[in-house]
Amino acid sequence: MSETDSTELAAFRAEAQGWIAANFPASLKGRAGIMLNLNVETDEPDFHAWKKAMGAKGWGVPTWPKQYGGGGLSKEEAKVLSQEMMKAGAFSPIGGMGVMMFGPTLLEYGTEAQKQRFMPGIVNGTTRWCQGFSEPGAGSDLASLSTKCEDKGDHWLVNGQKIWTSGAQHADWIFCLVRTDPTRKHEGISFLLFDMKSPGVEVRPIQLISGNSPFCETFFTDVEVPKDQLMGPLNGGWTIAKRLLQFERNALSNAGGGTGGGTARMVPEVVKLAEKYVGRDAEGRIADPDLRQRLIAHHLKARAFGLTLARVATETKSGQGPSAATSIMKNAGSKIAQERAEFAIEMMGNLGLGWEGDDFNAYELGAVRGWLGSKVVTIYGGSTEIQNNITAKRMLGLLDHQ
Repeated sequence: MSETDSTELAAFRAEAQGWIAANFPASLKGRAGIMLNLNVETDEPDFHAWKKAMGAKGWGVPTWPKQYGGGGLSKEEAKVLSQEMMKAGAFSPIGGMGVMMFGPTLLEYGTEAQKQRFMPGIVNGTTRWCQGFSEPGAGSDLASLSTKCEDKGDHWLVNGQKIWTSGAQHADWIFCLVRTDPTRKHEGISFLLFDMKSPGVEVRPIQLISGNSPFCETFFTDVEVPKDQLMGPLNGGWTIAKRLLQFERNALSNAGGGTGGGTARMVPEVVKLAEKYVGRDAEGRIADPDLRQRLIAHHLKARAFGLTLARVATETKSGQGPSAATSIMKNAGSKIAQERAEFAIEMMGNLGLGWEGDDFNAYELGAVRGWLGSKVVTIYGGSTEIQNNITAKRMLGLLDHQ
């Protein structure tokens, strides 16, 4: 029990502790990074049992409404749950784009029938979603997208191409921006949902320098989509897309710019790396004084970032959701995450240069791939430049000079 807990929170903390102890498999303790890889579907029975238990409890999405399978918890209760999960070395096995982006947007813009249809798969973690936004000719200027969606009376007909579609090769469904009016730019875009197994959908993974293929090219050729899978009004997709991107940036900033574990919580790991690969001096300090000073500065930035995230969360009014401030947090978290990856490679020295072979252990090889993979965090979810533009216009009130 925390000294600051109210009677109600203390009771909930005890409930959370008991439930986690009874349901979280000891074999999964501390294995979140491995088990939650977007591109790996594990067959471990313990993982699936834990996922089923969390889905049934609704605690994978603790603050979502109970009527749609969520936990129905207050923000204070959700914070307590997170604290108790961390203490137990537990993690939520339910996530992905359905939780971080599409689900919250569906709750705001979906029809009741769409919520009843799609929420169970998100809450239980049984349906994987991918995002069909960027195109070869529409990245930073997303509103110039050209994937065509025609009204064929009893269905929509989709033709076009998307790129950088994260996890498309594993996804069951896609939320997709399509052009339904070629005569208007922002006002000619609609928000469509469809099955990735639909005839005419082709996915081609893109291999990155990190050796992974989390992104894909996705092609649509005469894809027929039922009319009731349009979310929001016809030609009203741009408003929905902007809201979804706020949810995405909020999720990325809370994860430390895409590190998956929270930037502030990763600092102790960096210190341990320094102890192992650089060593300590006679006074117990990190042996390299320059590195020591830079690690302290990194720790301060990460700690300040974590505290700012907590303050922003506290100041957000109930039901309001994330604001344009997520652009600032996304940029800050991304930079800290990249800095951490650079530290790891620097401290390993020659052992941070390996790609394969018996001369390097699994952690060292993973660190190299993690360093290369960290380069994308200032690009995906909206590049640094895009976030700066949003901050300038929507928070500082600056206008473009004509």
